[in-house]
Amino acid sequence: MPTLRPISILFVCTGNICRSPTAHAVFEHMVREAGLSHLITVDSAGTHGYHIGQQPDARSIAVALSRGVDMRGQRARKFDLADFGKYDYIFAMDQGHHTILAAQRKGGGELSLFLGNGGDVPDPYYGEAEGFERVYALAEHRCAELLAELRDRHGF
Repeated sequence: MPTLRPISILFVCTGNICRSPTAHAVFEHMVREAGLSHLITVDSAGTHGYHIGQQPDARSIAVALSRGVDMRGQRARKFDLADFGKYDYIFAMDQGHHTILAAQRKGGGELSLFLGNGGDVPDPYYGEAEGFERVYALAEHRCAELLAELRDRHGF
C-alpha cells in the first residue's frame, strides 16, 4: 500500500472574513468528519489586509454555528506570496481574486476558482443575512464535491 502524502488547501477571498473563512470552516469540518485531518490541512486568507487579526464576520459565524460548524477560532490574514509554495491547492472565491493571485504567481500549488466553471461566490458583506446563507450553501455543496475529488485523486 502506498504511503499517503498530506496535502494542504487554501481558500482566498478579499478580506478573509466572509467567503474564504466559510469555505475553510466547512471543508475543515468535512475533513474532520471523514477522519482525514492527518492528511488534509485547511487555511484561508484575503487578497487584501483590511481585517487582519479579526474573527470572521458575525453573520458568517452565526450561519455556520446554526449548522454545527464553529469558525470563531479563525483570524483573518492577508495572502502572502510564500503561500504559493506552502499550499497544494489554492481556491479563489471569485474571478477577481483569481486574477490577483495569477498575476503574483511564480509556481507553487494549483490555483483555480473555488466553483470551477460554476462562477463566482457572491460577496455577502454589504447585503442581508440571506447572502451569508447562500455562501454557506455554496460552500457546503462545493466542499463535498472537492473532498470527493481529492479522495479520488490522492487515494484517501
